[in-house]
Amino acid sequence: MGDREWLTDRFQQHGPHLRAVAHRMLGSATDADEALQEAWLRIRDQDAGQVENMQAWLTTVVGRVCLNMLRARRARPEALSSIHVPDPVVTFSNEADPEHDALLADSVGLALLVVLDALSPAERLAFVLHDVFSVSFAEIAIVLDRSEAAAQQLASRARRRLRDLHEPEPDPKRQRCLVDAFFTASRDGDFDALVRVLHPDVVLRIDGGERRAGASRILRGAEAVAASTRAYSKLHSYVVPAVVNGTAGAVVALRGRPYAVMAFTVGDGAIASIDALLDPERLERLDLALPAS
Repeated sequence: MGDREWLTDRFQQHGPHLRAVAHRMLGSATDADEALQEAWLRIRDQDAGQVENMQAWLTTVVGRVCLNMLRARRARPEALSSIHVPDPVVTFSNEADPEHDALLADSVGLALLVVLDALSPAERLAFVLHDVFSVSFAEIAIVLDRSEAAAQQLASRARRRLRDLHEPEPDPKRQRCLVDAFFTASRDGDFDALVRVLHPDVVLRIDGGERRAGASRILRGAEAVAASTRAYSKLHSYVVPAVVNGTAGAVVALRGRPYAVMAFTVGDGAIASIDALLDPERLERLDLALPAS
């Protein structure tokens, strides 16, 4: 086996883990694939025979690529002003895809990804690589071209930003119960029932993209979210239960096609945040095969 073939085999072997790293860093399945392609181009001609920890080395290579992509994204003014819901990882109960399952296992709620989007690229890299994927601060410092102490400080700042998140409900059945109650109340136009399942400080984020820019908004508070949700109730042709980024969610379909992917964060016995992706272009890229209704 030649050096290139050997390295190709190792890269593919660690592919699911590397894609999970890139997805956590970038919040986009498309961008994660692009990052992996760029990482492979960077290493394909290198002599990696002396690398002691292949996964750690590949993780830092992918991390450096993601860092550059995040910095480029930050440099675009339009990216800072728009409402952005990260790409969701959606699974229906009838799906069985090992690679998809590996990505889902390492995925996080969209609410957390939204907060990660608010971090600086360096903070995000330090937090994700160390706290999520156990990369040492010494290795992170090399990626960032900073001292080890500076890398630790970046991760610490990121943790402080994450403290305000609600502790997510770990029981899938309790999650699903509240999400089902939400859609039942929405379908019935029952304002009071909607308010009861929503946390008083609930946040609703809707990302309509360019084609549905008028739908994009951020709403805060149970009454505002309930009023908005009730207004949309007549649009719901049918709701397909799904697991979205590891928690209870749904795909709302109109005329047999996905209209929205909705992710829910449940905490303190209520729905604490809702992230809805309505962007038709990004929904098409997700290539969701809806189960028969």
